[in-house]
Amino acid sequence: MATTHTTAAPRAPLSVPAKPPRRQRKATSGSGRLAALLISPTLLVLMIVVLYPTIVALKDSLFGTPGLDPKTGFVRDTDPFVGTENYTAIFGEAGARFWNAFWNTTFLTVTTVALETVIGVAMALIMHRAFQGRALVRASILVPWAVPTAVSGLLWRWIFNSDGIANAVTGQHVLWTTEGFHAKVAVIIADVWKTAPFIGLLVLAGLQVIDKSVYEAARIDGASALRQFRHVTLPLVKPALLVAVLFRTLDALRMFDLPYILIGAQKTSVETLSMLAQDQAANVRFGPAAAYAVILFIYVFLIALAFVRLLGANVVGDDDAGPKRSRWLPRRRTEVAA
Repeated sequence: MATTHTTAAPRAPLSVPAKPPRRQRKATSGSGRLAALLISPTLLVLMIVVLYPTIVALKDSLFGTPGLDPKTGFVRDTDPFVGTENYTAIFGEAGARFWNAFWNTTFLTVTTVALETVIGVAMALIMHRAFQGRALVRASILVPWAVPTAVSGLLWRWIFNSDGIANAVTGQHVLWTTEGFHAKVAVIIADVWKTAPFIGLLVLAGLQVIDKSVYEAARIDGASALRQFRHVTLPLVKPALLVAVLFRTLDALRMFDLPYILIGAQKTSVETLSMLAQDQAANVRFGPAAAYAVILFIYVFLIALAFVRLLGANVVGDDDAGPKRSRWLPRRRTEVAA
């Protein structure tokens, strides 16, 4: 008698019910009031320190300098209202000094920040290395940044004297603190020496958080030191570097004390917008001084806005909008799961 074998039908896989998506918690009115209460002191300080002086400067820029009243022939007791005359004057013959200060400010900012970025990154790489005496090297690199700017200006003024160290080293007799392009060079050297360690310190903080396994993976793949720097170090340290460059750019646009002490006031070669505004205020021309201050504020604000808009994604560390990721960089969980 033949036996028949029956094969059981394969069981259908058990369907696991999908978890409903989590609902995002909406901020309640109580948490909103608490958040507003917590940030209110900061907003109050910003209004007092930033908003109020800006409004006062804008108001003062609409008034001129006291002088003879053409109607009465007497000296005015108050500043006359001139409207936008202080702003339109920069486009006339009297605006030559303003545009000279504007280009000096831009040139010194671009030059010093570019040199400080390169030197600062090199300093950070040196300070990040493990070698004997690293603490002493770090301290010596950071000392110039700790020196007050006024003291730094006096030190470099002695160095750039006619019989100072600079002329003794170069073998030339250059009058560094007089008019000419050499005055710009003196300011650039002094400013780079003073603030390059600041960029190095911020970049060093970014280097400290890079996982060593990333470099080990790159070395296993045969990447040279230059490729490791280009494809591993720079992408991972870019947010800290961009923040440092942004801070230094905004600070350099307001440069005043270093060229004022090192070279002197009313020097056409190094006069910046801050120096021009101070000189006008010192000569009791508060209207033009306020106008120059407002223009400088707008200039700094536009630079900061353009910097954040163009490089904002990189500053917050968002790589999705950036260039192609290196194969040695650690992937996110979503990328690994995919």
